[in-house]
Amino acid sequence: MNSFLEHLEDVSYADEKEKQKELWDVSGILKNRLNEKYKFDLRPLVNNVKAGDTKTKADKMVFDLKDKYIIVDIKELHQYLKQNDLKKVYLDDLIFKLEWNIILPKN
Repeated sequence: MNSFLEHLEDVSYADEKEKQKELWDVSGILKNRLNEKYKFDLRPLVNNVKAGDTKTKADKMVFDLKDKYIIVDIKELHQYLKQNDLKKVYLDDLIFKLEWNIILPKN
């Protein structure tokens, strides 16, 4: 995820309490894409699964794939899960079903 940080400016890191209770890792402004500072959940995929929680204080969830990062808006994700009564979703579906997402190629 260190290379993802290269896409951010005005970076600050969550302390251990924030990581554990608020479920976010880093905040910053996405260079050349956004002009607002957001909190990002950078937790890795484990066995191709990324756990989430509706109590998160993160604004965006970042998926670290082989050749790109996919950034999803957490409010929109939670709304989508609730409206469709889902507990699990596939990343490919989210890319097409959610309006707010950003795909950043890795350098």
